[in-house]
Amino acid sequence: MTKKTPSLCLNRRHLMMGMAAGAASLAAPSISRAAGGRVVVGTWGGDYGRLLNENIEQPFLISNGWEVIQDQSGDPERRAKMAAERRLPRGSTDIQGLTGVNMYLVYEQGLTETVDYSKLKNGGNLLPAMKHDFGVGHIYSGMVAVYNPDMVEAPKSFADVFDPKWGDKMGIIDIQYQYTMLAAALAAGGGMSDVEPGKPLLTAARAAGARIYPTNEAFAQGLSNGEIGIGVMWKARVVQWQNAGIPVQSIAPTEGAIAYESGFVIPKNAPNMEGSYAYLDAMLEPAAQEAFAEDMGYNPTITNASVPGDLQQKIGFTEEEVANLKSPDYGYILENDAEMKGWWDKDFKA
Repeated sequence: MTKKTPSLCLNRRHLMMGMAAGAASLAAPSISRAAGGRVVVGTWGGDYGRLLNENIEQPFLISNGWEVIQDQSGDPERRAKMAAERRLPRGSTDIQGLTGVNMYLVYEQGLTETVDYSKLKNGGNLLPAMKHDFGVGHIYSGMVAVYNPDMVEAPKSFADVFDPKWGDKMGIIDIQYQYTMLAAALAAGGGMSDVEPGKPLLTAARAAGARIYPTNEAFAQGLSNGEIGIGVMWKARVVQWQNAGIPVQSIAPTEGAIAYESGFVIPKNAPNMEGSYAYLDAMLEPAAQEAFAEDMGYNPTITNASVPGDLQQKIGFTEEEVANLKSPDYGYILENDAEMKGWWDKDFKA
């Protein structure tokens, strides 16, 4: 599916959650009409699961009589469970939280419903790029250039980031191999549907001493202790690191930041389809979206959410940067992921 470039409207902090919840119970029959039902949510644990409860479930669902249960586990495990349950008349979850590429994957596998936006009172406020047949975008950010200004000069592009001159001051995150390869492809003048042009850049950076970190957290530790001073990462994560005192800045590269989103899909055999749509509608409430912007540093996916100007400067993108935002070709990633991972493990990391 072709994805369109979003347009943003981000200005102020969320309204009081209690007021928003009260308004929702009066004005949102799609959320409260089946009060008392159960909704089982497949999601990651940790802070994300906690924030789902605090910003969506408690104020907009539980307060209206819904029972919400989180089925927490990793993304691969939950997708495998969905596949194993595909022939059952009733699955174990009503809604599943996944990354954009994996929302597309489970839809292509025939595991999830086509979203019926006529059932969402808040669906009309979605940014075009976050409104898919295969799922609904919840939060988004973009892959940008990140650097420690005390260690390196500010890069302007992905090409600057992958310059071998940085040697072992450059850090690369192992689990981000898909998006890192896309960023390198952009740096080499390519696009979102061919990673081949970027491979020589990555190979040269690795030969010059670029360090590979297994996780986002390990990369952050490398920035914190001064092992590395430059790399690529989600802008939202950079905000979290800045709040934790890590000396890091970010800049939208001239080639265009690469959009990242996570959202929710509905299994075809969801036991409570009405609860699935109630959760989606609650997720798209302005107050819930605004709270996630402040708590996690990710941008709202709706046009009627507002955040304070200072926070918007940290997490958001200018109109020019939005116009230059690059959306991954999910179909290409799925068709070529095995080859991409094979090259990454056997050639690049070797």
